Amino acid sequence: MTTLRDAAMNSKAWPFEEARRVLKRYEKAPPKKGYVLFETGYGPSGLPHIGTFGEVQRTTMIRRAFEIISDIPTRLFCFSDDVDGMRKVPDNVPQQEMLRENLQRPLTSVPDPFGEYESFGHHNNAMLRRFLDTFGFEYEFISATEFYKSGQFDDTLRLAAERYEAIMEIMLASLREERQQTYSCFLPIHPETGRVLYVPMKHVDKVNHTITFDDETGREWTLPVTGGNVKLQWKPDFGARWAALDVDFEMYGKDHSTNTPIYDGICEVLGGRKPEHFTYELFLDEQGQKISKSKGNGLTIDEWLTYAATESLGYFMYQKPKTAKRLWWDVIPKAVDEYHQQLNAFPAQAVDQQLANPVWHIHNGKPPASDMVVSFAMLLNLASVAGAKDKAGLWGFIRNYAPDASPEKNPQLDQAAEFAVRYFNDFVAPGRVFRLPSDKERAAMEDLVARLKIWEGGLDAEALQTMVFAVGTAHQFEPLRDWFTALYEVLLGASQGPRFGGFIALYGVGETVTLIERALAGEFVA
Repeated sequence: MTTLRDAAMNSKAWPFEEARRVLKRYEKAPPKKGYVLFETGYGPSGLPHIGTFGEVQRTTMIRRAFEIISDIPTRLFCFSDDVDGMRKVPDNVPQQEMLRENLQRPLTSVPDPFGEYESFGHHNNAMLRRFLDTFGFEYEFISATEFYKSGQFDDTLRLAAERYEAIMEIMLASLREERQQTYSCFLPIHPETGRVLYVPMKHVDKVNHTITFDDETGREWTLPVTGGNVKLQWKPDFGARWAALDVDFEMYGKDHSTNTPIYDGICEVLGGRKPEHFTYELFLDEQGQKISKSKGNGLTIDEWLTYAATESLGYFMYQKPKTAKRLWWDVIPKAVDEYHQQLNAFPAQAVDQQLANPVWHIHNGKPPASDMVVSFAMLLNLASVAGAKDKAGLWGFIRNYAPDASPEKNPQLDQAAEFAVRYFNDFVAPGRVFRLPSDKERAAMEDLVARLKIWEGGLDAEALQTMVFAVGTAHQFEPLRDWFTALYEVLLGASQGPRFGGFIALYGVGETVTLIERALAGEFVA
């Protein structure tokens, strides 16, 4: 009999493939630190977004997969680069003038425009933690401010001073000639203004671990690289952090991929071992453009969760992370229904199939049962024809179709019904375009009405589907898909829809007859 660990060691599911790469790092000896460290990074210049969710969830999936194939303990650090200087004022926060006065100061030195926290960085860090806690992620939060000021980073910073030339050699090779003239991997924090300075170094003292530079006014300063007086530029900071923490795994978006040799090289110069990395493809908007926080294109977490449950977003994140994905409103219904299809398949699957099932990774090996006796796509079409203003308007039809179902017994379905009404009203209703049938289509629909009026097969969705097929065949639709397209466009105002037999079973035979007769009378055409 195949054990869970045996199956995991051979699984082609990408979280297990990544987990095996991490395990291979320690095939000769376990980590000296006593655990395997997974890390995700966060730039707290703005609120957490869907990419933040994706990074933490996908990393968690790999971490849980690793825990199946190894007994080495694991930890996940969520690192906030809150020493970063505020380069621009976000558009969506109050006190714009006050923030402008604090440009280039570390985010944890900028006053909180909301007046709730010690600083703007602390505010955004709190938002990140609340965000991660909402989804139940297990992680340890690290603030770069604390990391720099507490001395945890001091040994690595001293080493960076001692190996300054080696770090600069890596960095300068990646820069244009003009940038090379002023670049330094060290960014001093001005002792008086508190601003992060982008100035060239006059001298780096490898013995005393200090840097000497001129500020913008020409005054010369000498500061120790330790104790939070200096921060590293973000690319060197990435690699230095890996070395200081002994990170074993970190994933990031494709836009970072060209920097990977830089991160790795600096990590190794500073005495570290480069971690395993995983580069994921980016999310695209409706037009196929990369999603950007500043542009506001694509979907936010809150927008997705307005129309579907968290698990459907987890399912979307699991799918082909190395393939660019359109993240737009129309992917939500598909993600919901495919997630529940996988839930339904899970109990009957062999262990190797279960490990390849996305729901294993979404629910850490313990997926719940699905109570969705009606698909989300079908609920959307039901909302369309029923004119439902709330989920209660759908439940009468659902109970006729599935008498044992109820909001109490089927909480997932109850929640989905509420989401479906909201989604229909916001996205489907405004875009519906009804048309009148052609003569051939009208004759077929009149035939369908006649057959439904004498139907004695009950609410058997398959039998109804077979009958609808028979009508299309009898009226010589070629291809038969044209018949179903006509039904959708004339009755639902859409170019595609559900299995029509299932729709009739849910909506009701008599109700479907009335719907078709109203459409044939032209009631739906403006």
